[in-house]
Amino acid sequence: MLLPGKESFQTEGAAFSDMMIFPLRFSLLVLACAAVMATGVGITPLHAQSVAVMVNGEPITQFDIDQRMRLMSMSGQKAPSRKAVMEELIDEKLKIREAKKYGVDPSSADIDSSYATMGQRMGLSADQLTQVLASRGIRPATLRNRIKAEMVWGSLVRGRFKDSLTVNDRAVRAAGGDVDEKDSGSNYEYQMRPVILVVPRGSGNATLEMRRKEAETLRARVQSCAEASTLFRSMRNATIRDTVVKTSADLPQQLREILDKTPVGHLTPPEVTRQGIEMVALCERKPTTGDTPQQRQIREKLFAQKYEARSQAYLKDLRKAAMIEYR
Repeated sequence: MLLPGKESFQTEGAAFSDMMIFPLRFSLLVLACAAVMATGVGITPLHAQSVAVMVNGEPITQFDIDQRMRLMSMSGQKAPSRKAVMEELIDEKLKIREAKKYGVDPSSADIDSSYATMGQRMGLSADQLTQVLASRGIRPATLRNRIKAEMVWGSLVRGRFKDSLTVNDRAVRAAGGDVDEKDSGSNYEYQMRPVILVVPRGSGNATLEMRRKEAETLRARVQSCAEASTLFRSMRNATIRDTVVKTSADLPQQLREILDKTPVGHLTPPEVTRQGIEMVALCERKPTTGDTPQQRQIREKLFAQKYEARSQAYLKDLRKAAMIEYR
């Protein structure tokens, strides 16, 4: 059985990975408030060592349940019952055990990377995320364990059931119903080179406006990607990145519309970002036979449905075969 290797644990921003590997979504506002307002609550040694359930000889303690409940309460959603949290921890034990059987076992570095990425999405460093968790009396291991379980389970299910999870074109067309092909939009492949005119953080509006006007002047001047490369490589406080290739289905609608209106070889309108003023040099735009944006959305939805059904059935079988002893 060929299963995903280490590269499967890399976070690349794919919609599925994000959805399936990291179902726990934190509210940044809640976290920020927690860092200021909350304090850790002590756990007595007796409570910490009390075993709630044994799963194939591995204990889940009352402390483990308390920790997970605190973690889940930080998501801003309604806190689940203690029983529900315990069942989730049982499932995670089974997932990790089953994944190890097939050689799916991420390294500490893989988990650290995902932990750091989760922090970045909330505007926090890994250390800051750890501090926020500590302010609520939560050990970093509690979050890391959840990350690990979802990482290995997603890789295992997709690896073992790859063929049955595939969504073919016929299924996509059938799910599309009566949608007119014209309504789904044309599908293109875009070759682009992002351009940045750097504006140092803390700069005033005058500096930002000056760089914006500079961007407009350069936009009127550039007529090809080769010219853009030569120009921006020679400028101070400016950079042009390597070519990025995306299809219509990979891009949000707003950016697709901008690119479709931009002549090949020219720059898109300047946009203010955290780094400064950004534009995109459109090097090539050509029709492609891949999924249109709407077809991609349908394919992802069908895949998610298949994945969820297969995942639940697999987990149900693992539970039937497991030795679970409630205390």
